[in-house]
Amino acid sequence: MAERLKDLYGPEIPVRIAGMIADVHPAFPTDRFLRDALDGYEDLELTPRARHIADALTGALPDDFATSADIVQRSLGPPIEGDELIGLGIDLFLYLPYVFWVADHGLAHWSRAMRLQHALTQRMSCEYSIRVFIDAEYDRTMARLAEWTHDANPHVRRLVSEGTRPRLPWAPRLRRFVEDPSPVVELLEELKDDPTTLVRRSVANNLNDIGKDHPELLVAICRRWKVGATPERERLIAHALRSAVKRGDPGALAVLGFGKASAATVDDVRIAPARPRIGDTVRIDLTVTNGGKRKAAFNVDLRVHFVKANGTTSPKVFKMGQTTLAAGTSTRLTKAISLAQHTTRTHHAGRHDVDVVINGTAEPVGAFTLRRSPA
Repeated sequence: MAERLKDLYGPEIPVRIAGMIADVHPAFPTDRFLRDALDGYEDLELTPRARHIADALTGALPDDFATSADIVQRSLGPPIEGDELIGLGIDLFLYLPYVFWVADHGLAHWSRAMRLQHALTQRMSCEYSIRVFIDAEYDRTMARLAEWTHDANPHVRRLVSEGTRPRLPWAPRLRRFVEDPSPVVELLEELKDDPTTLVRRSVANNLNDIGKDHPELLVAICRRWKVGATPERERLIAHALRSAVKRGDPGALAVLGFGKASAATVDDVRIAPARPRIGDTVRIDLTVTNGGKRKAAFNVDLRVHFVKANGTTSPKVFKMGQTTLAAGTSTRLTKAISLAQHTTRTHHAGRHDVDVVINGTAEPVGAFTLRRSPA
């Protein structure tokens, strides 16, 4: 069984934080801090554990925010090297209590808190705390974020694009940007050709968020950015349009060069096994043929109608492939879909219909019957 994420964020985390602070502030009440931080710690999940540590920091640090912010900033370890987050593991979450602490206590000390977030986001993204400042001190914070689009550090630039996402998954929505994302788009314009994949991918994720509420705006931005686009910007656009493509948005598909699917035909569909059990993998193979008179590009997805606990179904789209075919030519595509239980998808027995979706047009191609695993 995989180790639980919260167990990777065990009691050693507050111990490490206490040691880091005590190294720069010998008067730090380590024993009291650890007693408060570890009280009830075992029963909490990862994010509540980080909030619990933040509360313990509040009780242990000086009451004056500027003094405490100086202590916290001096205690920080070295910045992340390079422009990638992959491979950092749980260490990336070491500073999460500081993110919560500055969000809770920094608003009345805006300038000092922003300096701390500038330093902190180079160790762990301050995308949660910066949203609190956007909501409470909109004009000043947005002006500072505009400056940070040109910061020398890629993790600071990424904070601009990631922190302004209207629908950041693990933080409250920025409702003003859900309604009107134009101020965010101005920031993204400055970052669309950032030299790092880290920042460009965040820009794409932000646009993907925007497209969920303003699909026409997303398509218009991507169409405009497509003109004279570098290969790096082309990849950004494709990533930004991924949800729109799954929805079959014709404008998004057109931006990527996929026209109507009328020329495509699908045959020789094989779904195996036909009666898999929960925990198995089902494999779907099919042939796509360009039946038109000219070369055409096809985006091919699969849509599986998963059975829910109440017997109804809910569709989920899987990428199958993209291909460009000369007139009269074919290609064979394959997709393996895991039927193991996931935290994000629970499987239930029953008939699962399968559609192929080509350039946004869906066509039923078969089904498999999922069975319960043997006791």
